[in-house]
Amino acid sequence: MIPLGDADRRPLRLPVVTALIIGANALMFLLELVGGDAFINQWALVPADIVAGRHWITILTSMFMHAGFVHILGNMLFFWVFGPEIEDVMGPVRYLMFYLLGGLVATFAQVVVAPTSTVPNLGASGAIAAVMGAFLITYPRDRIRTVLLFGWFAQVTFVPAIVLVGLWFLTQVFSEVGALAQTQTGGVAYMAHIGGFAFGAIFARLFETRQRREQEGLEW
Repeated sequence: MIPLGDADRRPLRLPVVTALIIGANALMFLLELVGGDAFINQWALVPADIVAGRHWITILTSMFMHAGFVHILGNMLFFWVFGPEIEDVMGPVRYLMFYLLGGLVATFAQVVVAPTSTVPNLGASGAIAAVMGAFLITYPRDRIRTVLLFGWFAQVTFVPAIVLVGLWFLTQVFSEVGALAQTQTGGVAYMAHIGGFAFGAIFARLFETRQRREQEGLEW
């Protein structure tokens, strides 16, 4: 399933932070193409280094790096579909903090399950998963315009966010279980996705603006 956009709402304000984050990812990817493996090895995150107290800056830099064109295009598509509405309910500053904290939690989750790994980790997926978790909690009934692929055939339909995002999350959980069963040491960092998503779903409401919480009757 490939999401195209929220069919039920549009953000009230321009998603400036979402656009800037996408721009930062694009710039970092360009630097990767120019710098090659040396650049990637310098700025990607290696769990064993973090556990040893080295190269902590890579916790941040790796969140803006990607392994290839398909990786970055897929991540940025999902981010653009789910990000603007969450930026709208949080406001730009809170939203940026939420995004970065989501990426931090995602990284921590991945390091916990593979503390001795020397495989470079990179990608915005964990932070974007936090945004998706927030979207699931905030707008579970919104219909997401989605491309369904059946072999060579494709159909555009509307899928409730709770179904689309929920299935995505379950896929990450089952994939992580399978990876652990096979003692996998490389590949997709599913636990980062799970950790980021859980953070987003649990803490999204705390980052909403005061006005938003008052509208929803959540202000205390």
